[in-house]
Amino acid sequence: MIRVLKDFSTGVGLLAKGFGLVFRSPKLLLIGAVPAVISSALLIGSLVLLATNINDIAAWATPFADDWSETVRSVTRVAAGISMIGAFLAISMLAFTAITIVIGGPFYEHIAETIEDTELGGVPDAEQVPWWRSALNGVRDAVLLIGLAILFAIPLFAAGFIPVVGQTVVPVIAVCVNAWLLGIELTGIPFTRRGKTLKERRAVLRSKRATALGFAVPSYLLCLVPLAAIVVMPAAMAGGTVLAHRLLTGQPGAVPAYQPYRNGTQAT
Repeated sequence: MIRVLKDFSTGVGLLAKGFGLVFRSPKLLLIGAVPAVISSALLIGSLVLLATNINDIAAWATPFADDWSETVRSVTRVAAGISMIGAFLAISMLAFTAITIVIGGPFYEHIAETIEDTELGGVPDAEQVPWWRSALNGVRDAVLLIGLAILFAIPLFAAGFIPVVGQTVVPVIAVCVNAWLLGIELTGIPFTRRGKTLKERRAVLRSKRATALGFAVPSYLLCLVPLAAIVVMPAAMAGGTVLAHRLLTGQPGAVPAYQPYRNGTQAT
């Protein structure tokens, strides 16, 4: 348990390091903020539209409650509305990140490459991936991750109706699941530079799950704060680059390199 907490705090520290890196270089902060501003406008507009019509949407989604008593019907539809907004935020956060990365592909590649090359020792034999190919890979990975988010959102939405548990345990699980998926997205560029696939990326992050969650959970929660993502995204991209680099290379700094399993034993 102590090791898990230590690894989690290491992940939090990597996000803090990401903030330090972009704040020391206002140019990187501005570069990363441009696509985040565009995506934030789209996200906020969609959320306002949903919140404005949430009562009608909740009623449409719970026709079985039409004949219930007014109190029970109201409680049920309030719970449905909260669950819908929670599911929307979960999915839209991943979509927001995906859209931001696609729109700002060259911007975030510049941030990741600058940090790896100037702060972390570089990437020997790094693959030079054209922007259009990187964008297509990003869209493909985002579709897969959003699909996973929807699959998780369905049972979590249903569990939201369970008294007490639906308002306490379920939101915590939802945050962890969606933060994990967000962390996978934020670490994508360093893996792409090395020719690594999404499957390999997930395996590497699973090897240090507590560290990855320590980085991803506060990133996810901060991105939920209106307009905060404009600053958080560049910092999270920087922190994700450091996390991925350390996992892939074993660079000193608290995160051991990923060692794949071979023939049932961990390679050394």
